[in-house]
Amino acid sequence: MTAFNVDLDGGRVGARLYEAGSAARAGVTVVLAHGAGAPQTGPFMVTFAEALARRGFDTATFNFPYMEARRRVPDRGPVLEACYAAVVRHLAVRPGVEANRIVIGGKSMGGRIASQMAAHDADTSRLVAGLVFLGYPLHPPGRPQQLRTRHLPFVRQPILCVQGGRDAFGTPDELRPVLDGLETDVELLVIDGGDHSFKVPKTLGLSQADVYARIQDAIARWIAERICAAA
Repeated sequence: MTAFNVDLDGGRVGARLYEAGSAARAGVTVVLAHGAGAPQTGPFMVTFAEALARRGFDTATFNFPYMEARRRVPDRGPVLEACYAAVVRHLAVRPGVEANRIVIGGKSMGGRIASQMAAHDADTSRLVAGLVFLGYPLHPPGRPQQLRTRHLPFVRQPILCVQGGRDAFGTPDELRPVLDGLETDVELLVIDGGDHSFKVPKTLGLSQADVYARIQDAIARWIAERICAAA
């Protein structure tokens, strides 16, 4: 893992690159942004970044400005989108990964901001080959009328959406009509019994590591089929 900084207008944020092993490199950089409540060093982010690197993908994570400054309240949408765009542009010219295709996404808010950036920033969006949502926050818990979907029709890249079956931020049944209405290739992977972080009830007899591995394998398969095969 290599730590580095990304310069922003008026500041900088810390980032990490988990390099894929040379024998298994797929020529793809996966950029994962953290959720609203935990930084790039949180267990979920590190687990997924390391796992995707083992599967042959250079994987980058970063902190949004509010998290870098150790503030609790997320920055406004345009600030978050500008930060994500700066990270993508940095990776597009970073030695060692500059020739890679780039897939963006993240956990919860991180995936939503990735999609907003792809929809709103045409110049940076041209560098993006696909998006992965790890628990898309369709709406705030208990407020299904407050949908976070207005920008999604403007996303043109293929999308993989992983959603827990009992996600309080939007169940698969709530999400399907939105995804089906998009004019791009979309795959929805449902984690039966999973919550917003894909934690499943013990009664299912599955370890959390097994659940995560299933998701990570699905991401690797999807990238191979939708990104690598399409190159």
